[in-house]
Amino acid sequence: MSSVASDQRSPARDQLKAAGLRVTAPRVAVLEWLAEHPHATAEQVAAGVRDVLGSVSTQAVYDVLGACTNANLVRRIEPAGHPARFETRAGDNHHHLVCRRCGHAEDVDCVHGAAPCLEPSHDAGFDVDEAEVVFWGLCPTCQGDDEEVPT
Repeated sequence: MSSVASDQRSPARDQLKAAGLRVTAPRVAVLEWLAEHPHATAEQVAAGVRDVLGSVSTQAVYDVLGACTNANLVRRIEPAGHPARFETRAGDNHHHLVCRRCGHAEDVDCVHGAAPCLEPSHDAGFDVDEAEVVFWGLCPTCQGDDEEVPT
């Protein structure tokens, strides 16, 4: 068994307990792997967790990501035209830079502080508590590539 699953004092275990979730080896492994690999797809998380635990189904990883997203331990971002990505930086006011070509994502702190950092011109009666901003462009790796950029 890996040190991830056997460490009784890990922050991931504490986070799961505080959120009222059962502490399981797959949940601990997903949170700890994702903390080191933000903006990963579910498939990437599954492959990384398999390296740690040995055997875990892709469905189990999706279930863990869903439970942790619902408990606000994980944030799911869905850049248009790219698979959903997951990160453990949840509950704060930050946005993302996303590469149009490869889908690479980076965090961008909101320069205006507390959520929501933007106000809609018309709120239609909504109680707005969050604004999600995605900045699109080409990452440094894709800038030198001569392929046509998808729009």
